[in-house]
Amino acid sequence: MFFKFKRQPTAKLDFIIAGAQKAGTTALSDFLESHPKIKMPHKDELHRIIQPARHFFDDEERFAQHEIDYTPLQRGCVRRRKSTLLGSCTPIYIYWRNAMERIWNYNSKIKLLVLLRNPADRAFSHWNMQRDRALESLDFLAAVQDEKNRARETAPFQLRKFSYVDRGFYAEQIERVFQYFPHEQVKVIKFEYFRGEPRQTLDAVCNFLGIEPLQTLNNVETGSTPYARKMTGSERQYLVDLYKSDIDRLEKLLGWDCSDWKKV
Repeated sequence: MFFKFKRQPTAKLDFIIAGAQKAGTTALSDFLESHPKIKMPHKDELHRIIQPARHFFDDEERFAQHEIDYTPLQRGCVRRRKSTLLGSCTPIYIYWRNAMERIWNYNSKIKLLVLLRNPADRAFSHWNMQRDRALESLDFLAAVQDEKNRARETAPFQLRKFSYVDRGFYAEQIERVFQYFPHEQVKVIKFEYFRGEPRQTLDAVCNFLGIEPLQTLNNVETGSTPYARKMTGSERQYLVDLYKSDIDRLEKLLGWDCSDWKKV
């Protein structure tokens, strides 16, 4: 006697951690994956060279096709039980101009988690990451000042590896998010608060997702990689001056106090 088992249908993602890069997204993803009611089906792709699911909505070749094949994104998207939430984490999505519209077309009811970090610190952390990977030969300020020249090489699309400064102009990115998603579907988190108050932050995230808080928190670091050197005062001053008007704009958008981001 042969038994035929019906394959469980795939389900759409319930939430995405959409950015920003170097702002605690991996730590938040690790915390949430430890929740019994959350499944992160794309986590096993973190260490792969090719990441079709995690970099789905910023794949320009894919979206140049007449019909979009969602199979790579949906792979593994099967709920353990009805109450299980499915999540994914791709920090470039908030930055990539076309991503929000594509995510909305995929699931207009999806919830988005966005972490924002002092843009000067984020840029320095990004540069350190690229330098440690032997991808960056320029010193920090030189790389920052050369970014516009590098960006011309990838136009009309954005820089990926060397977008140290551009990714920190958050106001336009948040405006783009709210262009497609209502405020109640978006949770914006200040990285510095997450790092200082992980329990309160995680409780608020769980409440936003509609699940009970985590009972215990694993010891997950939120962006504490040691750097070979510190940012100099002149480098920070350059970036503070560069970002000031954008931070002012962001404060009005979110009702935040970002005075700490404007200090040298």
